[in-house]
Amino acid sequence: MRRLVVTTLAVALTGLGLAGCGSDDSGSGSGSGAGPSGSTAETDVTGEITVLAAASLTESFTTLGKQFEAAHPGVKVTLSFGASSALATQVTSGAPADVFASASAKNMDAVVAAKAASDPKTFAENVMEIAVPPANPGKITGVNDLARPGVKTALCQAQVPCGATAAKVFTNAKLTVTPVTLEPDVKSVLSKVTLGEVDAGVVYVTDVLAAGDKVKGIEIPADVNASTSYPIASLTASRNAATAAAFVDYVLSAEGAKVLTAAGFRQP
Repeated sequence: MRRLVVTTLAVALTGLGLAGCGSDDSGSGSGSGAGPSGSTAETDVTGEITVLAAASLTESFTTLGKQFEAAHPGVKVTLSFGASSALATQVTSGAPADVFASASAKNMDAVVAAKAASDPKTFAENVMEIAVPPANPGKITGVNDLARPGVKTALCQAQVPCGATAAKVFTNAKLTVTPVTLEPDVKSVLSKVTLGEVDAGVVYVTDVLAAGDKVKGIEIPADVNASTSYPIASLTASRNAATAAAFVDYVLSAEGAKVLTAAGFRQP
């Protein structure tokens, strides 16, 4: 059996200038899913595919990629994670890939508008949470504390879905938060927290769960929290359309939903 290949954007697609993942808050179509290979004939599921996915999908898509390979011996899935906004730009610029999974309907819509994909399906939703170091040196107890003078907060850049969704939280809470750093994707924000370089970072609930005891999660009240949807689609320029479609079907399947739910994602 071939081994799953997981790369960061910088390593897997450096020559293409490929970057990133993010998140936004609308849905780009809703799909309840299909079987692991959907309508694709089993004999057509062969070869290699490259999947570009939002950074917040790192853990869940790594698992799904391994499961998909196990279900289709000989198939190789290469996963590249980053900010959805940058990934969408690279797809529309012609970077070779087979599947795009975004943390933002807005970014997927741009890909569809460029005719680089069609018929995306929403497979998950996510909400924001505050991550702090285990000792909580900034004494953060809620979202209002992020506006306190002296509190060092890390956020995603504004154009990245996790930054746009965090901005909605602050708007809902009527807060002005001045970050000490703006990061290119949600995992970079989380890293600032785990390294103790900031008092808090606004990330997704799934990132707090994935970090385990490296961070402490501070919930954001539902009445001010904001959500984002995750659409997926095979790409028009895929060189392995059958296997790309089968992978999309697998993500949308009951098995895919099981993995995503365990990672903390909500079903659409």
